[in-house]
Amino acid sequence: MDVKFHKEVSIPVGTALLKGDLILPLKSNAIVVFSHGSGSSRLSSRNQMVAKYLNEKHFGTLLFDLLTEEEDTYYHNRFDIDLLTKRLAGATEWLERHPAAKDCRIGYFGASTGAASALKAAAYLPRIHAVVSRGGRPDLAMDQLSNVEAPTLLIVGGLDFEVLEMNKEAYLKLRCEKKLEVVAGATHLFEEAGKMEIVSELAGDWFEKYLTAVEA
Repeated sequence: MDVKFHKEVSIPVGTALLKGDLILPLKSNAIVVFSHGSGSSRLSSRNQMVAKYLNEKHFGTLLFDLLTEEEDTYYHNRFDIDLLTKRLAGATEWLERHPAAKDCRIGYFGASTGAASALKAAAYLPRIHAVVSRGGRPDLAMDQLSNVEAPTLLIVGGLDFEVLEMNKEAYLKLRCEKKLEVVAGATHLFEEAGKMEIVSELAGDWFEKYLTAVEA
């Protein structure tokens, strides 16, 4: 894969300096920003797997830590959706100013609690073109779901019973273009053989449909 940009970056958001990895394939005109779940980071093997798949599809990717190392030591910060939303929105605005990302459309991929911050940020930023949630907690963003305009895909494991019910309730609140995909035989972390590959393909198809810029 030929790339035009691949570096570790430092993203200033408020008083925090967040570490991230930005990859832009040579042919990319769209970037997927990842919002990871509680206790995870930009080094999440599952998110990195999805990112690699998207890179091969010529999507740019930004994986970054929503919390500093010190902030992550305080458990309650991992579930502070408003804080995580501000960090995601701030990183998005930083990305929009980055010279390498000029004219790129932006989408979100959120996992677990990160999906709530992705949906809330998308509600605040109408220029977000697509959102994908993996095993997400959209119920934590219930008050903003009706304001999300970006086409949204909710991916849930068929054996993740409690989260599946939460996603079904959230799905009814969404007014945008939407879809709920239930991956049969998968639990919350999609650890079963072949399940993360299915997640990657579903996400790739969604972003290809809604995030890739359409020629006028």
